[in-house]
Amino acid sequence: MHSFKSIKVIDSGKSIILQRKDGSSVRYHSTWLRDNALDAKTRDVNNKQRLITLSDIPIDNYIETASLDANGKNIFLTFLPEKKNVSFSANWLEVNSYDTKQHNKKGWISSDLKIWGKDLSKHIPSVDYKTARSDKTLLLQWLKSLYRYGCAKMTGGKTESGALIQIADLFGYIRETNYGKWFEVRSEINAINLAYTNLGLQAHTDNPYRDPVPTIQILYCLENSVSGGDSTLVDGFNAAIHLKDKNSDYFNLLSKYCARFEYNGDKGAHLQSRRPMIELSPDGELIAIRFNNRSAAPITDVPYENMENYYKAYRAFSDIINDPTLAVNFKLNPGECFITDNTRVLHARTAYSGVGTRWLQGCYVDKDGLLSTISTMLKKK
Repeated sequence: MHSFKSIKVIDSGKSIILQRKDGSSVRYHSTWLRDNALDAKTRDVNNKQRLITLSDIPIDNYIETASLDANGKNIFLTFLPEKKNVSFSANWLEVNSYDTKQHNKKGWISSDLKIWGKDLSKHIPSVDYKTARSDKTLLLQWLKSLYRYGCAKMTGGKTESGALIQIADLFGYIRETNYGKWFEVRSEINAINLAYTNLGLQAHTDNPYRDPVPTIQILYCLENSVSGGDSTLVDGFNAAIHLKDKNSDYFNLLSKYCARFEYNGDKGAHLQSRRPMIELSPDGELIAIRFNNRSAAPITDVPYENMENYYKAYRAFSDIINDPTLAVNFKLNPGECFITDNTRVLHARTAYSGVGTRWLQGCYVDKDGLLSTISTMLKKK
């Protein structure tokens, strides 16, 4: 439990400063505090949604008084000209603190995530389907690992068509596309997508031509008696960091300029998008990778004088993605599946022979469902 040692109104009531027990301090602005008040007139007690707009807060809002309770675990504020009393817990303020050193480097990664390479081969997160359904503690641990590493496996599932939907139901909701609620991954004559052949595929993210791109992918094995057809996973965030360390100019080119992607493989769909291969947030956080040589359209958003170097950067990134020291390899057996964060982790497969059968089914699930499930399960603990 957090607590504060002292509190003081500063900047003529426009801010407060709180001193922690370790001697460090943290500041909050009056408008921010008033906007985030937790009382029943500001937020609905049931759904926690805000009942006021910013216009309802007086523009000349300021803090008249500020105090702590005896143990420093709660603070009490009075706002003028509203004459409104508001309280906050020290825990809530610490969780939502913004008076911190800001990131100033491109390509930083959230501390919640863990990048990996071939080292993950021996401990890729995995759980048995029946165990996941019956043991909520193990399910939560597995879901958190799926988010942290961007990939996970599940074993012990049913070997029947559509069984992957039961996996999706554990943490989210199916995102239906032009391929249907799920799609078949096996050899087809005149396939509308190269995934539906027995050719090997370079590590890639799925459907970069969509806007928004599918965020979680499940690939579920029903049959796999062929020679070859092994699965490969690559942490795209790790590959991007390798590129940045090797050549920061190349990293900047792939994150500054948009690539283009396109799918025009069947009569009912023509999909296009324009996004960078390495996507950063405004403050430089690495948030998405889009890499799919099969679906790349002509790149037209890079200036002439930068295009040659852009292609050098593209090639360098591709070479890193193909580096076997960054890859996890395995063969899926019937009833097993792997799940990936499609905004981060690339997947591939080796070519396979025409002898035997390889039948996988795939589907997409929105990542907000995963994050929501984790959050609600944590609240119930």
